[in-house]
Amino acid sequence: MNKYLKMVLYGLIVWLVPFLVSFAFVDRQGNFIVDETFFKSIMVVTGALAGVVLAVGYFRYVETNYLNEGIVLGLIWLVINLALDLSMVYGGFFDMSVTQYFTDIGMRYLSMPIYTIGMGYALMQKTKILTTR
Repeated sequence: MNKYLKMVLYGLIVWLVPFLVSFAFVDRQGNFIVDETFFKSIMVVTGALAGVVLAVGYFRYVETNYLNEGIVLGLIWLVINLALDLSMVYGGFFDMSVTQYFTDIGMRYLSMPIYTIGMGYALMQKTKILTTR
């Protein structure tokens, strides 16, 4: 599979997993059935878990340019997740303004490039150590 197609598909899955999990904590009218802060914590943890699992799966087949791959992967995931969420905001699915979206939800997506770049950097450093032995 083309690596960019894989990046995009994984980015869609990273967004879809927390979205689907959220239905377990919201009623049909869109009201939380758990405390809102707890709900947000669940979403952050679910998103991080899905993201790290998929990033590890992606890097399993990367053999060079780890840092660059981490940068590209994280930025693609960031754009996909922001675009999908903003389509929900503009579509009226999320009852909030764009400004409120970025302060309540959008900033959290910055964790994606943070952990993909971190993984890429760690793999790059490990490769340097192994090749200097």
